[in-house]
Amino acid sequence: MSRTCTIYRRAHFAASHRYWLPELSEAENLARFGSHARFPGHGHNYVLEVGLTGEVDEYGMVLNLSQVKQVIRERVIQELNFAYLNQVWPEFAQTLPTTEFIAYTIWQRLADALPLSSVRLYEDPQLWAEYRGEAMQAYLTVATHFSAAHRLALDHLSLEENTAIYGLCARPHGHGHNYGLEITVKGSIDPRTGMIVDLAALQRVIEEQVVKPLDHTFLNKDVPYFAQVVPTAENIALYVQRLLTLPLRELGVQLHRVRLQESPNNSSEVYGEFPLEELGAATAATTYPASEGKRDPSEVEPLAAGRAEPAAYAGSG
Repeated sequence: MSRTCTIYRRAHFAASHRYWLPELSEAENLARFGSHARFPGHGHNYVLEVGLTGEVDEYGMVLNLSQVKQVIRERVIQELNFAYLNQVWPEFAQTLPTTEFIAYTIWQRLADALPLSSVRLYEDPQLWAEYRGEAMQAYLTVATHFSAAHRLALDHLSLEENTAIYGLCARPHGHGHNYGLEITVKGSIDPRTGMIVDLAALQRVIEEQVVKPLDHTFLNKDVPYFAQVVPTAENIALYVQRLLTLPLRELGVQLHRVRLQESPNNSSEVYGEFPLEELGAATAATTYPASEGKRDPSEVEPLAAGRAEPAAYAGSG
């Protein structure tokens, strides 16, 4: 029987940084990085989460956490806490200290001392990056939210039949949620900018493609897709995956994960991109980023029927 286990250790540090390339003019830096280029920089309260994988030993541990804490403190926290990141490590002289590149560099600093499986770095509660030792590939997550109402019911069933499946969620006039949404993309870290994607462009795509069209709507009535598809948390997550797959490819990254938090107790996740052939974008499979065959993903026909109906829906609590 395998005794492999992954453990996580958190640490915190406060540091400042600036996005500025000396080969660009001030106007060019401001155009490229916005307020992040302003002198003398800006700061964050970073949260670091280090994942460690190994066999559970005779003492019931993968590693002694006191030793893990010491390694992280000596190699990372003592050097980065209350530091100006652009000048603290030589790696940041060549590559800007973005969240994703800081995570990558921390991995390099710890790799010979700890059995790393992941390094996750939170810049703030709405933005974090993760590195998993996959060459220069990193993951970046943006968290946002929208409010919407929905009703869970199939048109061909009676109220009693829908209630048997969906419970209170089948009530005729619907109900609403403050949905939490996390979008994770993956891509290669640029050796100069330290970024896998232009963050402002990523946030803009999520806002324009998902948040604005869904926020303060009654999904069944205001979003044509959900006139034919029951807007469960699962189907909403799949719809977001459909909406974002091509626009994110055009930014040079790939969609990795959609997480939808419907309530404190209910959430759903989907991984990967929506099948390109179902978006009518076969050319995008060989063009990276996609530049041809574009169409509005919301205009694509709903997913084919065939999903089994649940015996009973747990409800929204």
